[in-house]
Amino acid sequence: MPYTEIRGNSIRVKWWNGLYKLGPDGRPTKTKLFDSASGPEPGVPFADEQEAYDYGLDREHDVRHGKSIRRTDGRTLMRDFCKSWLDALDLRTNSVKGYTSKINARILPFWGDDAVADITTWQYEAWRKSLRAEVAAGELGKTHCDHVLGLFAALMDDAVKFKLRSESPVVRQPRRGRFTKKTREVKRPFQMETLHQLATNAHAVWGFTGWTYIWTIAFTGMRPPGEMTGLRREYASPTWPASDPETDHDLRAEMMERYGNMPALRVEWQLQYEKDGTRQLVEPKYESWRTLVLPPFLHEMHTALLASHDSPWVFPALGGAAMGSQFHHRYWKPIRDGAEARTGRVDFRRPKIEAIPAMAGKRQYLLRHWHKEMLSEDNHPRVAQETRMGHEVAGVEGLYDNLTPKMERDIVEALQERWEAFMGAGGGRWQPEFPKPLPSGPQAGE
Repeated sequence: MPYTEIRGNSIRVKWWNGLYKLGPDGRPTKTKLFDSASGPEPGVPFADEQEAYDYGLDREHDVRHGKSIRRTDGRTLMRDFCKSWLDALDLRTNSVKGYTSKINARILPFWGDDAVADITTWQYEAWRKSLRAEVAAGELGKTHCDHVLGLFAALMDDAVKFKLRSESPVVRQPRRGRFTKKTREVKRPFQMETLHQLATNAHAVWGFTGWTYIWTIAFTGMRPPGEMTGLRREYASPTWPASDPETDHDLRAEMMERYGNMPALRVEWQLQYEKDGTRQLVEPKYESWRTLVLPPFLHEMHTALLASHDSPWVFPALGGAAMGSQFHHRYWKPIRDGAEARTGRVDFRRPKIEAIPAMAGKRQYLLRHWHKEMLSEDNHPRVAQETRMGHEVAGVEGLYDNLTPKMERDIVEALQERWEAFMGAGGGRWQPEFPKPLPSGPQAGE
């Protein structure tokens, strides 16, 4: 039972918080630990002993029913809680970096000095409204705003789980308030002419590697840039599956039989970067390891590309190493938005690159979207489409259906026909010459 005590002009109540003092061996003793309060809220004293006693009864009721929040835990500052929360995450590096950025930029400046238990629903709603106002004024992106609010809601849910507060201040009422239609990215049918211009620009920026890079995304649906820059030589179509270091003998023989006359690459990794800038190979998004059959034209490109360099990466940076973390600014932006001509040393030169208006401000991920549209246009089975995109088909359909060799052959034939029809139109479109292979054998060192 709680007990009260008079201390000068104030009244204090103490109650058992459900814990016991630990002994020298780290085990709980029989000595109970107590929390105390001098008022129902900080700065507000109890009116009399009965109010203090009833307050203590309520706290012990929470202890008995597993709803108790220790006052010392509830006083944890948001900046300390956020740090502990981030340290406990078991996610990919890029996900942690994204959460850290949003917390530092938006959550800590507003909530960092507040105790976790003191955040009220009214305060949250006012903050949420201020963010929405920034979106309306064009000062903050709607998607970024939604991500920040979702992250804050996750923090508060975990604060409840870790017993830092009794309930979340984020009240979810999706059916109340003014209806706002969800804003989606405006997508128009992707034209092969646009792809060709992207690939042409990529060739000016990045050579034959850039030309092959663009067509590979568009005709395989691989996720850029992680899966693309993380594609290693041993998993490319000219070498896989014979060179696969992870595949046992029996499975390799099965893959050789299936893909001997139908070249394919293996999506095994994606390349990410740690906070200190070091490279790290991690599993694909959603653990979507998969085999992607290639049309002949794309297999020929990959064969020529690998013969032209000795990097372990299929799409190395201009210097031959793994692609750096500045891919968007150094490669994609000039490919998409154009760039002035460069002069000077031979390996630095490039002609003026024209901007592509249809791609202004667009992500290279849209090339992956185009691949999905292309599969749908050609009426390939849903399981073939989703498997190729790295998705799982849910329910009974996904349980019973399976990607068959015939489905893969149909995809290869449709992709090749689409390529030949486009490149042969109008008397033939521009293509770069295949690069010369690196010298090999005794003469290589002469």
